Amino acid sequence: MTLPRPRVAILGGGPGGYEAALVAAQLGAEVTVIDEAGLGGSCVLTDCVPSKTLIESSATMTSLSRAASLGLQAENGDNPGLDVDAPALYARIKALAAAQSHDIAERVASEGVEIISDRGRMVGPHAIAAGGREVQADVVLIATGANPRELPDAATDGERILTCRQIYDLAELPSDLIVVGSGVTGAEFASAYQALGSNVTLVSSRDRVLPHEDKDAAVVIEEVFRRRGMTVLGRSRAEAVQRKGDTVYVTLADGRVITGSHCLLTVGMVPNTRDIGLEAADVNVNGRGFIEVDRVSRTTVPGVYAAGDCTGILMLASVAAMQGRIAMWHALGEAVQPIRLSHVASTIFTDPEIASVGVSQATVDKGQVQARVVKLPLATNPRAKMAGVRDGFVKLMARPGTGVVLGGVVVAPRASELILPISIAVEQNLTVDQIAHTFSVYPSLSGSLTEAARNVMEFTVDEIL
Repeated sequence: MTLPRPRVAILGGGPGGYEAALVAAQLGAEVTVIDEAGLGGSCVLTDCVPSKTLIESSATMTSLSRAASLGLQAENGDNPGLDVDAPALYARIKALAAAQSHDIAERVASEGVEIISDRGRMVGPHAIAAGGREVQADVVLIATGANPRELPDAATDGERILTCRQIYDLAELPSDLIVVGSGVTGAEFASAYQALGSNVTLVSSRDRVLPHEDKDAAVVIEEVFRRRGMTVLGRSRAEAVQRKGDTVYVTLADGRVITGSHCLLTVGMVPNTRDIGLEAADVNVNGRGFIEVDRVSRTTVPGVYAAGDCTGILMLASVAAMQGRIAMWHALGEAVQPIRLSHVASTIFTDPEIASVGVSQATVDKGQVQARVVKLPLATNPRAKMAGVRDGFVKLMARPGTGVVLGGVVVAPRASELILPISIAVEQNLTVDQIAHTFSVYPSLSGSLTEAARNVMEFTVDEIL
């Protein structure tokens, strides 16, 4: 007798949703994904893919700014440079996002997953209304994401006062851009637009940019911002944003008013959990509206799971995707390891980039974790010297005595690539000795990783002796 295939319904087609769909389909389930915007979700269509495409263009401008120091000069004697074609820049960004969404949809459909392009709403713990019908399911995954938070006295208009999802609709590059919020998103956009040629003012309510990141890394980034001409206003909370004609006015808590051509609000995210029928399914949310889940993505209702930004757990595409996969492995009876957030690698795509994994410097400083810490400036790396790169460092943290790698931070061009060896070390409990005895290419930026490991190894040997 053939058992019926388990039915899986997924509300939301972002990384948490479509990765879950692929796993469920491969495990033999009958899968339906409901998403009104397009597969890939906001990550692909409006957030991660567009912003990183913008940043890639800005990185080229930054590279060109170093041309003269590398012995390169235009024929007319001026430094090599480019003008920004804003319509072409934004059109490329949108085209790449749409193409990525299309590729994901084709991949998901090729696995036999049904895709309903409509807004879905739960009408019970195991039923979603969408496309003029009710989709019944044995397992439901909610992956509805989040939207940019807006300030009460800073209504966006999509023209001069913007969220990060509206900025790609501009017809021109902002001449004077005020970025409100100095967290990850604010720092990334401030960095990109400064490189593209905008005059940028970054408004931070804290005493430094990137207040929740490694302090040494944040100091480097803020120094780079200021050196490149950005105005950084620390301890300056924005109270209101108004537009008069082609000028925006940002009023700060201390009464100061700053002006610009555009204002970009990057003040956090709010979960898309309202009006999706969570009450009908009896799914619990916390005080901020995020869905409560455990380490295998279960909600408070049996058979109902949640993944991604709507859970408020490390708003990263990689985390959303892993939450979705774990949910399906667990729901469909596969062996599964609960998510380990301490092993998640993350990157801030400023210039230079900041990448980190494992324990933080702050936990070491507070005595919560015992670790040996070594930090090597990137300016001593031969490959960095060849490229004219002087900002950044490699930091490794290892357990005293054993030398087991506990974490690390890299501030460098393409730090998002350089963090992988440290991530592997943290995940696999490798020691600094093992990294130190691994061949690295000479010259390479990754050579600083093995050098840092050798330096930490010297500490551990001294302790043993």
